[in-house]
Amino acid sequence: MKSLSRILSAAGLAMGLALTAVPAEAQQKNAPAAATPLKPASPAAIAAAKEILTMKNASAMYANAVPNLVQQTKNVLLQSNLNYQKDLNDVAEIVAKNLAGREKEIGDGMAQVYANEFTEQELKDLVTFYKSTLGQKLLASEPRAIQFSMSYMNQWAQNFAETINGQFRAEMKKRGKEI
Repeated sequence: MKSLSRILSAAGLAMGLALTAVPAEAQQKNAPAAATPLKPASPAAIAAAKEILTMKNASAMYANAVPNLVQQTKNVLLQSNLNYQKDLNDVAEIVAKNLAGREKEIGDGMAQVYANEFTEQELKDLVTFYKSTLGQKLLASEPRAIQFSMSYMNQWAQNFAETINGQFRAEMKKRGKEI
């Protein structure tokens, strides 16, 4: 699912662009507090949220979280412990094996987040929608639509940056300064 990682990278860029356009005060009002605990949700709400996440193939986003984090940690440790490369490689395998499966915690957390954002009935309605013909089409087509939207947005941003650059140059030229 390499296109999903490209979509997520593009989505990150889009989010960065979107956030630069929103005043910081508005961002802070809308952003959830990092330490705010999630409200307990009913088992039915959690089950519906998990079903939605399964239909959206959300696990593809975090399937390799444990091995990737183990690799990143090993790489950081290697930077200051080059003498231990072989040992750190061996230990990385052990740690990855010991922690295998912990990425499921991400899915559980995501389900809890959905259950906090939507009522139980809304989650059930979303499940029904995603099982409908239109919902199935959305699930199938949305990743491609997002990918093309991100591609369009990136191209637009490049073209617009050239427009901005041209205006900077023109204004500086008015001031007798060539850039």
